[in-house]
Amino acid sequence: MKVICIGRNYAKHAKEMNADLPTTPMFFMKPDIAILRPGNPFFYPDFSKEIHFECEIVVKIDRVGKNIAEKFAHKYYREIGLGIDFTARDLQKLCKEKGHPWEISKAFEGSAPISKEFIPKEELALDNIAFSLKQNGKIVQSGNTNEMIFNIDKLISYVSQFMTLKKGDLIYTGTPEGVGPISIGDELTGYIADKEMFNIRVK
Repeated sequence: MKVICIGRNYAKHAKEMNADLPTTPMFFMKPDIAILRPGNPFFYPDFSKEIHFECEIVVKIDRVGKNIAEKFAHKYYREIGLGIDFTARDLQKLCKEKGHPWEISKAFEGSAPISKEFIPKEELALDNIAFSLKQNGKIVQSGNTNEMIFNIDKLISYVSQFMTLKKGDLIYTGTPEGVGPISIGDELTGYIADKEMFNIRVK
């Protein structure tokens, strides 16, 4: 199983990170050990002092495909979930300054919490999915798929040019503005509309 994460897919998030808007989708990978299964706490790692949350809509691929035309991309997924791309922002900054790859800031164990369930796409308007993240009961991020620079079908088509997508692969579709740090003791709760999708304790 692959975890494919899209970067800078919301204009306001790119702005808050002082980054240029992409002209094609940007993506990076996380290993399968990055998946944090529902019900498990997130243990704050010793190697970072600045872990940030990035709440994202997640697409689950349900059939094998390569070089998928955008007009056929809708046939390759049936469910939508929610997740977090945890980022060691201090390590990411250091890697960028040195011109190094920054997998250590993104791909560490437990860095990709996933929702306890996925919603059939027929129950959602894919171009108008509202989602949000609460930190200790306060909304810290809210977004909508209508704000994506590249929509779900475009992402699937683009990524499939470079690698075969397989059943069970997950695509984290990018985060809206409002990313921020977590602390030990935090409770993070994610929603699609008003439906709770995950609840994570930071230990």
